[in-house]
Amino acid sequence: MSDDELLAAARAWRDEDPDPATRAEVDALLAAGDHAGLSERFGERLQFGTAGLRGALGAGPNRMNRSLVRRATAGVASWLRSQGLDGPVVVGLDARHGSADFAEDTAAVLAGAGFEVLVLPRPLPTPVTAFAVLHHRAVAGVMITASHNPPQDNGYKLYLGDGAQIVSPVDAEISAHIDAVGRLADIPLSADGVHRLDGAIIDAYLDAVSPLVQPWSAREVTSVYTAMHGVGAETIRLAFERVGFPPPHEVAEQVEPDPDFPTVSFPNPEEPGALDLSLALARQVDADIVLANDPDADRLAVAIPDPAADGGWRALTGDELGALLADHLLRRGGHQPDDTLVTTVVSSRLLSKLAAANGVAYAEALTGFKWVVRAPAPGHRFLFGYEEALGYCIGEVVRDKDGVSAALVATELAADLRAEGSSLRERLDEIFAAHGAHVTRQRSIRLSGVDWLERVTAAMAGLRADPPTAVAGRAVQEVEDLLPGDRFAPSDVLVFTLAGARLVVRPSGTEPKCKLYAEAVVPVDGGDVGAARAGASAVVAEVLQGAEDLLTACGL
Repeated sequence: MSDDELLAAARAWRDEDPDPATRAEVDALLAAGDHAGLSERFGERLQFGTAGLRGALGAGPNRMNRSLVRRATAGVASWLRSQGLDGPVVVGLDARHGSADFAEDTAAVLAGAGFEVLVLPRPLPTPVTAFAVLHHRAVAGVMITASHNPPQDNGYKLYLGDGAQIVSPVDAEISAHIDAVGRLADIPLSADGVHRLDGAIIDAYLDAVSPLVQPWSAREVTSVYTAMHGVGAETIRLAFERVGFPPPHEVAEQVEPDPDFPTVSFPNPEEPGALDLSLALARQVDADIVLANDPDADRLAVAIPDPAADGGWRALTGDELGALLADHLLRRGGHQPDDTLVTTVVSSRLLSKLAAANGVAYAEALTGFKWVVRAPAPGHRFLFGYEEALGYCIGEVVRDKDGVSAALVATELAADLRAEGSSLRERLDEIFAAHGAHVTRQRSIRLSGVDWLERVTAAMAGLRADPPTAVAGRAVQEVEDLLPGDRFAPSDVLVFTLAGARLVVRPSGTEPKCKLYAEAVVPVDGGDVGAARAGASAVVAEVLQGAEDLLTACGL
């Protein structure tokens, strides 16, 4: 845009904006002649993708705000009508800054377009919204959340009537409908047809997930739980009570929703330091397990006692917890050959070994639960799926990651192992002894600047044009490029099979990051699981550093 075009766009947007706070933000930028600030907000629009919308709060089409939410919802409603879809639409929300206003605007636009709108009774976990779509036979569902993003962010996630997030080309089709929305003032708004659900939807969700815990399993367990300043605590309490587990010891400083996330630098249980308060409480109460949801409770982190770790506790990786949950479900029995375990191309290969050893099907998917839940072959039952970024889906109750039901099953596993005189750490060692010590680590290279996407795209192109023959001194045996779409939908992912290791490189789909995933597998000789794990960990560290050096050389 030229300067004149930028100023005109900013003034036009301000004149339509229904929110006095963001109108004032534009006025301040205009008065200050802040062309850089205006360009960041008005130079482009947040793109509607398969993850919906997610970004920083603020004025302009490149920020999350009420104007953008109204336009996006008008586009969604237009697309639904173009597909001949007519039925209720569920709207849920978390407790972030702006979520209540965004949910209200979403409901008003959908009702203005003639849809019945079912709004969840209060801020609740994302999996409750995903469940409600199926439970109410809705044609779509919208969840206002930015999941584990920083406090200045918010987002808009879309489900269709199958209860799963959208996939391509639906995102592009909806984006085109959003682009076709005219003046904001011409979008009809209505309160007619907007209905607020009551506590029955929470009861229905709990009725559906409670049977994931077997009636004959152990119940004696000491757990610690943190909601990470999010919306999971109430639902976790009710779920534990429903199945008969003792109430978890809650991290008091983090149990109530707080959109500023004051006790953590980043509200993601994967981040260093995020579990410090939980681990301190776990040591105090001599817990068997620590459970941590992210702010919208669709993810679950678990920490376990480990005498070899600093402070006597360590967080499990997403792959380790995925293996433990899958192993637990398989050990319970009752599975059939067409039951399917699913994980992603960036996750550990250990799940495939567990599937083969237990005679069930296995499938891989691209990153994202929109792909995970769709991965089983036609006619096969979805038994369990996970991705290494702490997302788990057990059965077909919710067709997305669910940190509440995963917490229930993880607690059942801890209780059963305690009753057997064992522990999560010992069971993981037994799995490694049978299949090799599988160690995985992820490293995110956080990017800044408005050109971050161009830089990471260019770096990926550089790796394709001149792929390395070795990474950290380990020969590259095979390179799989997922961009052509031979095995999955086209995706900007490179998979390097190395001598004794594996490396995956991809840009993030929701944040300005480039992500690196490494795995090494070391056989357990003589029963020394610790030595095998240490050896694999050293290999993984070398591979990640080697990969980062490669990307730096490619100009990232």
